[in-house]
Amino acid sequence: MTSEDFLLFGTRSVEAEPVRLSAGALSADFVNGNLRTIRHGGTEVLRAIAYIVRDRDWGTYEPTLTDLVIDQDAESFTISYSATCTGSDGSRLGFRATIKGSADGELVFDVNALPESDFETNRCGFCVLHPIAGLAGSPVTVEHTDGHVVATKLPELIDPWQPFKDIRAITHQVRPGVTAECRMEGDTFEMEDQRNWSDASYKTYVRPLALPWPYMLPAGQPLRQTISLRITDEGKAPAAAVASEPVCVELGETGPRLPDIGVVIYPEDVETALANLSTLTTLGPQQLLFHYDPTRGHGLDALRAFARLATAYAAETTLECVVACTGDLDTELSGVAGLVRETGLKLSAVAVSPSVDRQSTPPGSAWPECPPLEGVYAAARRAFPDIRLGGGMFSYFTELNRKRVPADQLDFVTHCTCPIVHAADDLSVMQSLEALPFITQSARAIFGTRPYRIGPSTIVMRQNPYGGATKPNPQGQRVAMADRDPRHAGQFAAAWTIGYAARVAPAGLEMLTLSSFTGPFGVLASSGEPIADGSPRPLFQAIKGLCELAGLAHVGARTSDETKVLALAGRSASGKTVAWLANLTANDVRVDISAFGRDHLVMAPYATTRLG
Repeated sequence: MTSEDFLLFGTRSVEAEPVRLSAGALSADFVNGNLRTIRHGGTEVLRAIAYIVRDRDWGTYEPTLTDLVIDQDAESFTISYSATCTGSDGSRLGFRATIKGSADGELVFDVNALPESDFETNRCGFCVLHPIAGLAGSPVTVEHTDGHVVATKLPELIDPWQPFKDIRAITHQVRPGVTAECRMEGDTFEMEDQRNWSDASYKTYVRPLALPWPYMLPAGQPLRQTISLRITDEGKAPAAAVASEPVCVELGETGPRLPDIGVVIYPEDVETALANLSTLTTLGPQQLLFHYDPTRGHGLDALRAFARLATAYAAETTLECVVACTGDLDTELSGVAGLVRETGLKLSAVAVSPSVDRQSTPPGSAWPECPPLEGVYAAARRAFPDIRLGGGMFSYFTELNRKRVPADQLDFVTHCTCPIVHAADDLSVMQSLEALPFITQSARAIFGTRPYRIGPSTIVMRQNPYGGATKPNPQGQRVAMADRDPRHAGQFAAAWTIGYAARVAPAGLEMLTLSSFTGPFGVLASSGEPIADGSPRPLFQAIKGLCELAGLAHVGARTSDETKVLALAGRSASGKTVAWLANLTANDVRVDISAFGRDHLVMAPYATTRLG
């Protein structure tokens, strides 16, 4: 690994290079035992076919592959391998996989699994990912397990539950004259709308969530599953051309103002922030979001610390207040308000959410005991009568979509996102940006013009709604559901952050929070990173740039290939346009910026560039 790679990703861990497979017009990438980016004639058909084994906290095993054999020629490819998953208790699951693809458009992925001992899992089997770009809202044909066939559509707005159940096959149009049937054998499959979690896919997975989990795979009992993809080409339309021209940036009409930028502050962050006030001032956030959680011991001392920082740094302030809901709501919330008054903490707003709502309630599960949200919000309004009141979910859009809050009692609605819930490879994290416009459109469809905030949203998972805890990551790997992610310290995070802001800008947010000041979510480095402890991470300049854009009129900025480059632009009252570009790829990208009166530029991998 080169030092340049370390600056890009914050880790010396290198992702496995995909093996490019092709058979006629059919192509796919083989990565860590699974298939990614399955195309026909250059058009993406499926985002992935993956055999996934998850633990009781929904963490994903990384199986050890052996006996790997890859054969391919112009007309076909064949792959075979063995793999083993080992549980924390020493239990083992082995499986044998074969993959075959041919130039006639057929692809078969077959797995025979055998638990060597009783093996506990939340899921063991295939996941098939359909892309969302160009497919959301489009017609599909679904064949159910009883043979019944239904003509329907993929959801346009994000479905809170499963759009399709009891699936045997799904057929969709790849492009005019080309259709793809994906057939799933060996168990009952159902689909969830992964855009809920900001994944850029519809996921068809094995074992319905209505069945109990975790569950035990008995020792010695074999399991076999097969995914068969059949692509039919009537030859009515040409295959997609591979673009070799520069990515073009085009500016459009002005829209809503760009949001205030917030920085989340935890009680343990305050002393570092006070010691680096000049750096915080240079960063320039318009909002400080103070995280306050009595269920984790936060009390008078935490609020005193927040008061000191609010006095030292002039900004709007919001208390992100977790509500325990274990007793009388008025007593609990008026108690918090009394402590706020005692410390002299000046607040612009308070956002409240019951503690239990940080945990997800999947389909088929019982909702946890919780007072009605109407009562929680009414008690919060009585406790804090003179400031704005927000609510929603301190977890992800998934939870807000499934438990839709009574927004007529609120001054704003809020939620977070995280790109490493299901996968943590570089491609999946960057592709998560594609889902953000669907999230904001869905939120607007639910809550209308109600003021809307997003964040804290970072690559790192700050809490795990789907298990007991986030995953430790002491070795700085790319780990799903991790409490730390090395890319947060690299240029990768800066590009992801600019891309994030670009994707949500049309929604007219009033506040966007994409970092803390210090710690694993912060803009300042800690020990063991590519830069000195306490120095600004590359993310710092990205957040600073967003702070400078806050309040400007959003200018619609599109690029000719948004899988490579995203653009965010704002226009001041004087008519000056400022834009940021982000290269979302690990390659140099040539960009036509004639819209800004210049010819072109070449953006380095994961580079961010300010124009204007």
